[in-house]
Amino acid sequence: MSSWEPAPDSLQQLAACLKDSLSGFDKSAQKQADLMLQQAKNSPDINNYLAYLFSSSSPPNGLQFSEQDFHLVRSAAGIMLKNNVRSEWKSIPESNLQLIKLAVPMCLQDKNSQIRNFAGNIATEIVRRGGLLSWPELLPQLLDLVGNTSGQTSNEAQEGAMSALAKICEDNFRQLTKEVNGQRPLNYVLPHFIAATKSPLPKVRAGALTAINVFTPRESQAMLNSIDDLLQHLFVLASDDNVDVRRQVCRAFVHLVETRPDKLQPHISGLVDYIISQQKGDDEDLACEAAEFWLAVGEHDNLWRALEPYINKIIPVLLECMVYSGEDIALLGGASDDEEEEDREEDIRPAFAKKALARKANGEVSESADQAQNGNGFEKLSGMDDDTEEGEIDDYDDGDDANPDERWTIRKCSAAALDVFARDFQSPVFEAIFPYLSQHLKHEEWPQREAAVLALGAVADGCMDVVVPHLPELVPYLISLLEDSEPVVRQITCWTLGRYSSWAANLEDTDKDQFFLPLMDGILRHMLDKNKKVQEAAASAFANLEEKAGKILEPYCGPIIQQFVHCFAKYKDRNMYILYDCVQTLAEHIGPAMAAPELSGKLMPALIDRYNRVSDQSRELFPLLECLSYVAMALGDAFAPYAEPIFLRCVNIIHVNLEQTLAAAGNPIIDQPDKDFL
Repeated sequence: MSSWEPAPDSLQQLAACLKDSLSGFDKSAQKQADLMLQQAKNSPDINNYLAYLFSSSSPPNGLQFSEQDFHLVRSAAGIMLKNNVRSEWKSIPESNLQLIKLAVPMCLQDKNSQIRNFAGNIATEIVRRGGLLSWPELLPQLLDLVGNTSGQTSNEAQEGAMSALAKICEDNFRQLTKEVNGQRPLNYVLPHFIAATKSPLPKVRAGALTAINVFTPRESQAMLNSIDDLLQHLFVLASDDNVDVRRQVCRAFVHLVETRPDKLQPHISGLVDYIISQQKGDDEDLACEAAEFWLAVGEHDNLWRALEPYINKIIPVLLECMVYSGEDIALLGGASDDEEEEDREEDIRPAFAKKALARKANGEVSESADQAQNGNGFEKLSGMDDDTEEGEIDDYDDGDDANPDERWTIRKCSAAALDVFARDFQSPVFEAIFPYLSQHLKHEEWPQREAAVLALGAVADGCMDVVVPHLPELVPYLISLLEDSEPVVRQITCWTLGRYSSWAANLEDTDKDQFFLPLMDGILRHMLDKNKKVQEAAASAFANLEEKAGKILEPYCGPIIQQFVHCFAKYKDRNMYILYDCVQTLAEHIGPAMAAPELSGKLMPALIDRYNRVSDQSRELFPLLECLSYVAMALGDAFAPYAEPIFLRCVNIIHVNLEQTLAAAGNPIIDQPDKDFL
């Protein structure tokens, strides 16, 4: 690599520690290795040793490792190098950096894809910390490898360089778009990326599009100059044999809806056919990426009307994609009475996070069709934890993303698109789905029934006026589906009934007895369903009903609060969050009526009992205290007996947090307390 040479004994010791640090079989050895590596970071030459090992394709002389073990050594060296660049950038000597910069291009050409990935991570970290000017030869060097300028570049080197360029673009967008020495780097690299989409290597084509798609959502002079050339390449790549390439093509079209709708409008007919063909394919990631196109166009102020002639072509595809796949059905686990099972901690955190996000976004719990599973919203998670390397294990990743309830799927994306189309086009959308509803609402196979109920709920906002004449027939049937043997059907039925609760709440008294009371009673009863997800969906639907019905609920507060009290006694931790929302929404809408002794006398003991059970360190305190604040406003003076202990506890929590902050400031070993409790 250079004139620098490692000391054999130090190299042997470091390599052994690196191997043990990634060995999951011997926890004791792993812990000892981590301690040794932490101490080794103090050595001025540590990064030289790491770069040396990382760039060695086979064990150097004097090191005895199997091929598998030496791969662990190199992987650990690559991870540690990236972390050192991130945390110690300003203190790394220039001579050490030069060795790292020699190692990275070598490793980008490695036969092993994981080593190439680690090298790309190091390259993008150097650019992030030091800027492009800290390594001015990097981009030209990588582009030469991608383009096989020498004619001698291996396939692995082309793929490794393209992967690194894509990472650099994703992590350093601003550096590529701002002026450096009078020029914007993007003006230089973008034409090379477009040219790379013609590479004979599928991974290079997909990587080039991945890099391009970092810039397609944003307007820039470089994209303005290249848009026509890019579009021509996209139309060619649309029929690429590689699924990843076509997925990136779909993503590019989605981005261009926002930034260059004028360029897509003339091609809308062909785009509709293309997106439909990709959505109907076997690859779910590709299908989901394609379905995003309908959402993007449907929500675009000027472009959505262009889809009107094709509605009868698009809607059947959306409906077809809203049925649970066989794989999803297997992952859901079928019927389950799990009301007695305790929640895992990782099941609880996302529920609160989603709820908080929904409330912050629009002041109320979102009701769009992409919530159609449990009312907490189907949040799309973009990006990855910066601290998690490819090949590392994320401590918080327990595989739950496999659960179709917890991830963004083609089913949810299609339902969200149907919701958007219903609001855009209204009556024609209901006319398009009506034959489907007629055939599938009473289908003997539950996935077909469930999808039809989802479709009916998805069009509620946009098609309410057209659906209303059918509701006297539909609502009683939906209420009967609350007793379906399949929990997933009961779950989606709760959500759909919640979407139509405004119609039932505003009927004349006679009709209200016929439709609203059974609807309210059905949802309320299933807040104590034997399945926890049905409980959650019912509670969310009831909060929705409370929003729509308002003071109409006053005569029914007795049984409502009685059911809430039963829920406080029955619910596991996760569903408590949505129960708090039910209570505070009721308090918000009926106000002082809740102060009646027969109501507050039932509700407050249940709330206070839960309040006393929650520890001072639990984040459940946040929604619980928010709920209590709404109840306090509704009860007025009747809340006085409960106010003092609640107030004193809050003061104590703040006091303890401030004391912990002061202690941590004076002692680096002590962790900083959670500032959210202040």
